[in-house]
Amino acid sequence: MRKINVKRMAGIALLMAMVVVMQFLSGMIPPIGGVSISLVLIPIVLGAALFGHGAGALLGATFGVVVFINCVTGADPGGQMVFQANPVLCFLVVMGKGVLAGLASGCIYRLVKKKDAAGYKAMLCAAAICPVVNTGVFILCMLTFFRSVLEAWSAGGGVAAFILSGLILVNFIPELAINLVFSPASQRILQSVTKKS
Repeated sequence: MRKINVKRMAGIALLMAMVVVMQFLSGMIPPIGGVSISLVLIPIVLGAALFGHGAGALLGATFGVVVFINCVTGADPGGQMVFQANPVLCFLVVMGKGVLAGLASGCIYRLVKKKDAAGYKAMLCAAAICPVVNTGVFILCMLTFFRSVLEAWSAGGGVAAFILSGLILVNFIPELAINLVFSPASQRILQSVTKKS
């Protein structure tokens, strides 16, 4: 029993380290239209599938902490605008979207896995739901709490047009595509790890 817990803790810790490194690296890519593309959703989905929805939520929280640090330090200029508008709400938004994305991935994986012995459909669904929740929660929160920041980001082009072009086309679609492309590889890693357990 103790060996399983140590393996679980080590696995989650390794994935948390990957989340931190990948998010800091993606922070070095210049934002397009004030928006950064998150590459960290892959280890969040993998951890949620491998260790359950609680681990997915923890990995999502790790993602949220790094995003918040980038907002505070200005490594993410768009995020810094959100932080300056309201630091507490900024923290709640970035933590909420990360935690909910990881939690949803774990829940959907577990639900679909019951009917998918191989796990490929389950991994594909988990890989799809993660960016949907991440971006969806972000857009809802921005519209609800930070509309003035969205207006500034849109530079007079209209909030709806910016959400469609900047947040959905430039941010969400690439995140979704990256997750879906890497989901078969994630499933192979998952199968390899679970066979050795």
